[in-house]
Amino acid sequence: MGQNARAPERGQPHIVIIGGGFGGLQAARALRGAPAAVTVVDRNNYHLFQPLLYQVATAGLSPAEIAEPIRTILRRQRNTQVVMSEVTGIDPAERTITMGTDRLSYDFLVVATGACHSYFGRDEWERFAPGLKTVRDATHIRRSILVAFERAEVEIDSEERKALLTFVIVGGGPTGVEIAGAIAELARKALAADFRRIDPTSARILLVEAGPHLVAGFPGSLPDDAKRALERLDVEVHVGERVEDVDGEGVVVAGRRISARTVIWAAGVAASPAGRWLGAATDRAGRVAVLPDLSVPGHPNVFVIGDTASMSQDGRRLPGVAPVAMQQGRYVGRLLLDRLAGRPDRAPFRYRDKGSLATVGRAFAIAAFGRVRLRGLVAWVAWLVVHIYYLIGFENRMLVFLQWAWAYLTYRRGARLIVYDSDGTPTTPRLSSEATVASTTGRTRPEPPPAPARGPAPAP
Repeated sequence: MGQNARAPERGQPHIVIIGGGFGGLQAARALRGAPAAVTVVDRNNYHLFQPLLYQVATAGLSPAEIAEPIRTILRRQRNTQVVMSEVTGIDPAERTITMGTDRLSYDFLVVATGACHSYFGRDEWERFAPGLKTVRDATHIRRSILVAFERAEVEIDSEERKALLTFVIVGGGPTGVEIAGAIAELARKALAADFRRIDPTSARILLVEAGPHLVAGFPGSLPDDAKRALERLDVEVHVGERVEDVDGEGVVVAGRRISARTVIWAAGVAASPAGRWLGAATDRAGRVAVLPDLSVPGHPNVFVIGDTASMSQDGRRLPGVAPVAMQQGRYVGRLLLDRLAGRPDRAPFRYRDKGSLATVGRAFAIAAFGRVRLRGLVAWVAWLVVHIYYLIGFENRMLVFLQWAWAYLTYRRGARLIVYDSDGTPTTPRLSSEATVASTTGRTRPEPPPAPARGPAPAP
C-alpha cells in the first residue's frame, strides 16, 4: 500500500474514517460529494447489522442476510475509497494511522472502532463463554448450540446429556434477553420433532443478571413484562445473582454450580484500544472522553464516535447503542462539511432518543418511545419494521422479511448448518467416552436412552 492508500489531489484534504460500522458508515455517507478525499478503513469488507446478530447465533438468519459489502454501500461516492486493513495505532502528532507496516496520513480523523467483550477482569472466561459482537462469534455460538443437541442425541450418560441440554446466558440486557428467548423457541419449536432419542423441549435455558432487573434501561413495568414473557417460554430468569466462575464444566452462580456445556456472554463491553493509541483520557471501560463536538481534547481534527466515545447528556452517559453511533456519525460528517466550506462550527452534538426496543421470542417485544410504552404483538411489529427499515440494501430487507415470515408461519429455522472451524477441526458431535470404548473394543454398545414421551409435533 505504501505511505498512502490513496494520494489526495493537491490541496485536497484527506479524511480517514476508521470503522465501517453504524457510526463510521453514517459519517462517510454524510461526506458524499465533499471537496475532500475520504478513506474508510475496516478490517472486514462488510458492514454488519449487529442488532440482528443474535438471529444468526440462533439459526434464524444467515450472516449474508445481515451484512453488506462496504464497497457496495459506498460505490456511488466517487470521493470515497475503502481499505480493508486492521489499524494498529494512531499518531496524532504526525497525523498518521498505522496498519501493520503501512502508514496512512490524514487531515481529519474519525475513530469509530466500536467495542469488544468485557469480562470484568476475568478474561480467562472468554474461552468458555463467547460473546456476540462479530459474524465469527455468531457462527461459533450457533455451532455450539446445534452441536450440543447433536451430542446429546448420542450421549449415554444422563448427567452429561443434561449438561449438554443446559444453556446459560450471562447478562440480562437486550442482547441477553433476545438470545434467551430465541434459544428457547429454537428448542421448544424448531427442533421439537427433529430428534428421536432426546426431547429438545426439555432443554434448560437460564438467563443470569447481576442487577435487580432485566433490560434495566427500559422504563416502568417493561422489564417485568420481558421477564414474564421469558418465563412463559420456560426460561429460568435469575436476577440479582452474580456469576462467580466460568469453566469448561459450566458456571458458578451465587455459590451454586450449574453444569452446562454452552455458556454465552452478554454481560459487558469494553471500548477498542483507540484511547490508548491517542493518549487520551478514558473511562473505566476504555471509552475516550470527548468534547461537545465529539473531538478529542487537544486534537480538534480527531473525532471519536459510537461505542468508543464517552459523552454525557443531561447528567447521563449516552448508551453504546446503534442510534447514538449513527447520529454521531452524521453530526461529524456534517461538521466536517461546514469546516471544509469555511462555515462556522455547528452547535454541540445532542442525541435525540427515538426509543428503545427488545424482542422476547416469537411475536412479543417491549418498546419505549418517549412516554409511549408498548408490549406484546404491537411492540413486536414495531421492532420488526424498525429493524427491516435500517437494514442496508433493499435485497437484504426482502430476504430478512421473507425469512421471518417463513419462520413465523412454520417455526422453522433455515440456517441450521454445522460447519467446520476455520482451522479445519470438525465440529461433528463426539460420542461419550463409554460409547467410544465400546465401539473400538467390539463390546456391545449400551442402548441409547429411549425416546421420551412426547405429544404431536407443533402445528404450523
